[in-house]
Amino acid sequence: MGSATREALVESRAALAAADGVDLATAQDLLAAGRTLGRSTHLLALVADPSMEAGEKKSLVERVFGSLIGSTALSLLISIAESRWSSSEQLLAGIEELGLRAAAISAPADADIEGELFAFGTAVRSNAELELALSSKLGDDASKAALVEKLLGATASTQTIAIASQLVQQPRGRRIGELLASAAAIIADESGLAVATVTAATPLGEAQIKRLSDRLGEAYGRSVKVNEVIDPTLIGGLRVQIGDDVIDGSIATRLNELRLKLVG
Repeated sequence: MGSATREALVESRAALAAADGVDLATAQDLLAAGRTLGRSTHLLALVADPSMEAGEKKSLVERVFGSLIGSTALSLLISIAESRWSSSEQLLAGIEELGLRAAAISAPADADIEGELFAFGTAVRSNAELELALSSKLGDDASKAALVEKLLGATASTQTIAIASQLVQQPRGRRIGELLASAAAIIADESGLAVATVTAATPLGEAQIKRLSDRLGEAYGRSVKVNEVIDPTLIGGLRVQIGDDVIDGSIATRLNELRLKLVG
């Protein structure tokens, strides 16, 4: 991520925090605008053009999206367009992130968007046919969105459905597991949390999970939510991932390291 994008993200998050009337429609409008820009190379290049004046970008965004999205989403989209991004791809990522954060803001207090995204990702990864249907470049966006609605409509929040629909329609070269994990991390961050994916050979007890969550929280300076993945091939021990940080204490990894030392 370039320095320009880091600054633009700070500016965009500040604009979202200061915005009035952020609701699910705001999130959906931002995500839809991102898909529109992603389908038009020319329009995206104009919005991302660092040589274009802020006033020109504002006028362009208003002409294209003024009648398509709500006023709050339009104001946020203008703010994004007026910032300087390191690349057009990172501008698209910025729009998506703001849409995801808006969805988190709009959710009721008892909603567990992050948990629902994790559960959906687990279900998709365990079904090769489903994963292909949601990730194939041959499938059309409307069919993928309809499939998400069918799968999640009776069990997940409207925010989770909106997010999952966005991800399958605009993957931008990312695999479905990466898409859902990244979205879950953004949702958690908006709620002041960090997410740890803990892989173990056998299920952990509630007390173990709490101790692990507490220790990780102390290390990272914020509350940590633990998502558990069972993988018998680890033999024993744990593999913990928080963002880009990986702590691998599994027996399988230790055996492999020992094997490499013996061979070397």
